[in-house]
Amino acid sequence: MKYRILLVEDVEMMVEILKRNLGKWGYLARGITDFQNVMDEFQSFEPQLVLMDISLPFYNGYYWCGEIRKVSQVPVIFLSSSGDDMNLVMAIQLGADDFVAKPFRMDVLTAKIQAVLRRAYTFGVSSPEVLAHKGVTLNLDSQILAFGDQKLELGKNEFGILRTLLEHPGKIIERTELIRNLWETESYIDDNTLTVNVTRLRRRLEEIGLKDYILTKKGVGYYVEE
Repeated sequence: MKYRILLVEDVEMMVEILKRNLGKWGYLARGITDFQNVMDEFQSFEPQLVLMDISLPFYNGYYWCGEIRKVSQVPVIFLSSSGDDMNLVMAIQLGADDFVAKPFRMDVLTAKIQAVLRRAYTFGVSSPEVLAHKGVTLNLDSQILAFGDQKLELGKNEFGILRTLLEHPGKIIERTELIRNLWETESYIDDNTLTVNVTRLRRRLEEIGLKDYILTKKGVGYYVEE
């Protein structure tokens, strides 16, 4: 597996050094292009790990770590020239997985990255329970959908419908399959019940800018674009 690493660092030379060195270890690293909309790039890139500087344009790294933690448990390692205990404590309290003070040796940083990824994905200690698709992030623990700066807390049936569709982008999910997934039986469930739930979910998605996100295959079922 080629792990994706998002570099939330505003010093271009540092970004290029990190990308080059991490690439040698088989990682796919990408820098941020718009520091006012870090979450948009986080959601589109879907990284398995984030390297986060503290001092950034517009909002600092603590702010963005907090925003990430609202929708994902993806590992975050802070990089900062401010290596005092207060910064370390603040980073850990906000959900960071590790802290590396600048300047650092690349082999030390790489070792820390490997250790964090191993803990998160090999042993399943803190693997992110999210589904991401076209800028939409669905947190499977909190049942909260995030799109840009909008957040939507879903009801049980709304969450079940959307989760099933996001797990199979591009695939038409038959109405009978959705009914089985939601209610575990086709008995006593009128087909109109599913229609009502889908209609309500579509209306709520449209309110946060996701018009026509759930598509219909007439007479068959529903899907989201691949």
